[in-house]
Amino acid sequence: MAPLAAASLAVAGVAAVLIGLAVTGAADTPLLLDPGAFVRYGIPVTAFATNLAAAATVGPLVLALFALPLESAGFERLLRLAGVGAAVWTLAQLFGALLAYAEAIGSPLRLDQTFGAGFWQYLTDTEAGQGRLWGIGLAALATVIVAFTSNAWLLAGAVVLSAGALFATSQLGHQGGTADHDVAWGGLFLHVAFAAAWLGGLGGLVLAARPGSLGERSRSKGVSQDPDARTLASRYSSIALVGFLVVAGSGIVSAYVRIGGWDGLVPGLATEYGALLIVKAVALLALGAVGALHRMWAIRRLPKRSAFWGIVVGELALMGVASGMGAALASSAPPVDPELAGSTPSELLTGAPLPPDPIHGEYFRGVSLDPLWLALILALGAFYLAGVIRLARRGDRWPVLRTVSWLAGLVVLLWATNGGIGAYVDRLFSAHMLVHMVLGMLAPVLLVPGAPIRLALRAIAPRKDGSRGAREWILAAVHSWYGRLLANPYVAAALFVLSLWVFYYTPLFRWASTTHIGHEWMVVHFLATGYLFVQALVGVDPGPVRPPYPVRLIILLATMAVHAFFGLAIMSSTGLLLADWFGAMGWDTGSTALEDQQRAGGIAWSVGEIPTLALAIAVAVQWSRSDTREQRRLDRKADRDGDADLEAYNAMLARAARRDDDERS
Repeated sequence: MAPLAAASLAVAGVAAVLIGLAVTGAADTPLLLDPGAFVRYGIPVTAFATNLAAAATVGPLVLALFALPLESAGFERLLRLAGVGAAVWTLAQLFGALLAYAEAIGSPLRLDQTFGAGFWQYLTDTEAGQGRLWGIGLAALATVIVAFTSNAWLLAGAVVLSAGALFATSQLGHQGGTADHDVAWGGLFLHVAFAAAWLGGLGGLVLAARPGSLGERSRSKGVSQDPDARTLASRYSSIALVGFLVVAGSGIVSAYVRIGGWDGLVPGLATEYGALLIVKAVALLALGAVGALHRMWAIRRLPKRSAFWGIVVGELALMGVASGMGAALASSAPPVDPELAGSTPSELLTGAPLPPDPIHGEYFRGVSLDPLWLALILALGAFYLAGVIRLARRGDRWPVLRTVSWLAGLVVLLWATNGGIGAYVDRLFSAHMLVHMVLGMLAPVLLVPGAPIRLALRAIAPRKDGSRGAREWILAAVHSWYGRLLANPYVAAALFVLSLWVFYYTPLFRWASTTHIGHEWMVVHFLATGYLFVQALVGVDPGPVRPPYPVRLIILLATMAVHAFFGLAIMSSTGLLLADWFGAMGWDTGSTALEDQQRAGGIAWSVGEIPTLALAIAVAVQWSRSDTREQRRLDRKADRDGDADLEAYNAMLARAARRDDDERS
């Protein structure tokens, strides 16, 4: 069955690539600088092979880590598949970079005397080359990890490295030439990453659940058995459902950008490029229908294998068509011509004109889409509500205020990452600082009381076969030494305070302000450090032993003092940070860039202190409640034993008094 499934995927995919190229003419001979047919056809075919190899890396790793026991034979088979996939992925990316370099210089691929220097210059000096170099390097690191270890945490790190490689290479292709480059980049990353988990997971399912393999023990360790076919298929089905939803949503975003928005919808779909989009969309809808068929009918027929595996072969063929069409689309010019940057300072620096003057509430109007954070926020809200509903169905209660607090925090996070202020974050220091305060202070103060970890541990059923589901991974992270270290109140406070100074007075500030990757890192960092700090002070989720309440208040007051000093330092500054960036935007608002920077310091000092004051009140309230609970416990104990502790204390005092009397007499 596995060879037939692989053949259906490869044949359908290559055929889709060639048909797509013929329809759009992307591989036709150019009028100038022809690199040759080998390069013209090799780039999209190699891109398709690269996508398959990435899927053969990510999918089996995800399936193995979430569906199989670590010491099972199926886990070992998936690990071998992922290792081969990662090695092929690395080599395919390298070959794709060679072809891309040949296309860039408009010459057939020749390994002459000037090739090495020119190729290295392409990899290091161009944006596309740098993305490919990062992709090759991260995939190579993932290959080494998968080849030499079976440690679950290191393998999870390999998944993260693979995601980083996909993120680095998602900027490649014609979506990079659109006006909404960052939107297209984020949408395409979600598309390829979750498609890799979906497609590669299905390939891993074929390998792990091959006839006669399920239930056998690992020959090298002999500890755990594989789950039965129905259980394994059901677990993969959950991965596939998430993959389908994200791939569909991100595909809509990418298509929206490529065809020029709603205004270009009808004319864009009427082009050859639009025809390929339609075919890919139809294939995706068919895959969704097949997935529903799996969940409602085929999985229940297991272990009767013929019907289920027949559907799997057809599903892989459809995935090949969709992936092949995607490779052809990546090599084809969209119907929207790339917009060249204008001559204004903002356009020269950022590639886009200045937004309107933010004096009329523009921060709270409009949308500045970030697909990565939009998808994450929607997922966090959906999974949280699903957990609450699951508890309610079995008769357990979950405090309404926790749900309200969590959802309110997500709304605040949505505004900070996808609201109108996003158009100003990299152009106005004050807007940047406001988002920083919201991410690091306000959002965590609302999110932490929602207790998402406690909810997950109550709502998700534990696994009993040695595999790790979401619940097991959460517990492993919470109880790991690095999890306990980061959650330590003193470490969390140090990270929260020191990051202010380290970020703004090192090159990190420039990186976060001038690059999309840096901006995404900034959002993650500020949100994570703020969440850890608030969780260490007032959180109810499981974690390390927290210090007494008086110590918590001291930590909070010290943090408030350092935070206020930072804000005052920015307010009183006379030198402009990133003067060649924020000072060169060309704003005509009546205030200088230095005045805007000083305004940012005022935001850090005032807006940042409001959530801190709320934290102080929360710590005081928890302290009072803790004392009340302790007193009630002592009262109940006294009722049970007749206040034995007090009687013993009084008896001790009486004995001491008698000794004093005896000594005086």
